[in-house]
Order: sequence, then structure tokens, then C-alpha cells
Amino acid sequence: MIFKKQTLKIFCIGNNKTGTTSLEKFFKDHDYNVANQREAELLLDDYINRNWKPIIQYCKKYEVFQDIPFSMPYLYVVLDHVFPNSKFILSVRDTPEQWYNSISKFHGKLFGKNGELPTKEDLQNGNYIQNGWIWKAMKERYGDYENPYDKDRLIKLNEDYNDSVRNYFKNKSNFLEINVSDENAVQKLSNFLGIKALYNGFPHENKT
Repeated sequence: MIFKKQTLKIFCIGNNKTGTTSLEKFFKDHDYNVANQREAELLLDDYINRNWKPIIQYCKKYEVFQDIPFSMPYLYVVLDHVFPNSKFILSVRDTPEQWYNSISKFHGKLFGKNGELPTKEDLQNGNYIQNGWIWKAMKERYGDYENPYDKDRLIKLNEDYNDSVRNYFKNKSNFLEINVSDENAVQKLSNFLGIKALYNGFPHENKT
């Protein structure tokens, strides 16, 4: 039996390829109303234009949110003010290099030629959701560069984002940082949510 406490909203704000799909499955398994990822990704243009109203309206429909646009910089500040007492979860990997290897390999499969790292042109022509959507997302998150997968730059920007999240939520009780590969991660999360978990270890989904 799941003892679930109702919470206003739960925002998973870790970057893509940090276990967000495993978190999504956890919340679905525990009977939370999880937002539709594809529907949320269509809000990217609103995020780029800092048009918060459609994003806020969308958030009223569900309980749990993850990936773009919720993993983009500064949106968590807006959401923390609009939805007071909501919970925020920052998912991370074991090392920055592990995250970089995961996202570059994943994007290589989806957008690169023969599994190689995608070029700027590959991303601009990438057919995910809408033609060029992935380039808009990468450009907004990491900047407009001829080499979009420069390792040092991506790692620094991702670490800067994580640090900005940690600094904003410092000493706040509505924030949890988690690594889904840790053996006690499920216990940490269930304590944070105030529920009894169905299992002891995270299901690993969409692994790369």
C-alpha cells in the first residue's frame, strides 16, 4: 500500500540524462499525475521568449514535471514563486564526465551521422518534435557554437546550472538533490515526499 501525501507540485529540474526517466517511472508507479513530456517540450518557444503564462497554465494540469522546459535555467525560480510549497528535485550523475558521455552518446544515436557526435547542421536539421527543435533547445541551453558538443564547455555550463540551483535552494526544505544510482536514493526520495515506496532501488529507464 502506498501512503501518498498530496503535494501541490513536484518539479524534477535535473538536466536530461541524469535519471529523469527513472524518476518519471517512479512517480507513475506511485500513482502521481505525471505531465506528458512531449506536450511540455512544445513549450520551449514560450520559455525562450520568457512567456511564462502558458507554462504556468500547463503546470496546473499535472502534479509532476521533468525535462525541458523544466530543466532550463531560472524557470525553477519562477515556479517556486508561482507554486509556493512545491518540491524541487535536482538529479545528478556520478561525475560530470559521466553525464557528458551519456548525453553525447544519446544525441549521437538520434541526430548524428553513423552514431557520431552531431554537428550544428545535424541539430538544425534534426527531426524531433519539430524540424530544428533540438537545435533551439541546445542553443538556448548551451549557446550558439559551431561545435555544440565541446566537452569542457558543456560540462562547465551544466555544473554552473547545478550550482545555481543549489545556491537558490540553500537552506530551503522543499529541495532534494539525488543521484538515482545511489543505493539509498529511493529512501531519500520517499522521505522527501512523505510516502512509502514500492521498491528499494530505482528502475533504470532509457539508460545510455
